[in-house]
Amino acid sequence: MAENLKTISENRQVRHEYFIVESLEAGIELTGTEVKSIRQGGVNLRDSWISIENGEAYVKQMHISPYEKGNIFNKDPMRERRLLMHKREIMRLFGMVKQEGLTLIPVSLYFKGSRVKMQVGLCKGKKLYDKRASMAERDAKRTIDRAIKERNQ
Repeated sequence: MAENLKTISENRQVRHEYFIVESLEAGIELTGTEVKSIRQGGVNLRDSWISIENGEAYVKQMHISPYEKGNIFNKDPMRERRLLMHKREIMRLFGMVKQEGLTLIPVSLYFKGSRVKMQVGLCKGKKLYDKRASMAERDAKRTIDRAIKERNQ
């Protein structure tokens, strides 16, 4: 059975700033006007991050634009939103964040059927030399692909 996935927003900066150690899927608690705004593409994950408080995971600094026709039902665009994950999963992530110094960051937001899901990355920060190495690797791959394409034509 093929799953109906439609990517809404992706945080491309994460792959440049961090090594993604593990990736998980989480649901997100939203209101109706927020979902309508997301359907129109009014979401920004750029500076967002995830914290764990009282055994629950919250995404912070995620901006969802107010829905134009939402009037009084619109919520604060920067409010913290609860992530829907199993308690055992949240506690395991909490332990890894506290012990190993890792960070939880939203990687992407997508529709899975009619539900909004978030891909959460358990990340480790890159040093400056790691960033340079990954940029050099990307450039080398690009030149190799160009050479192959020229040779095939």
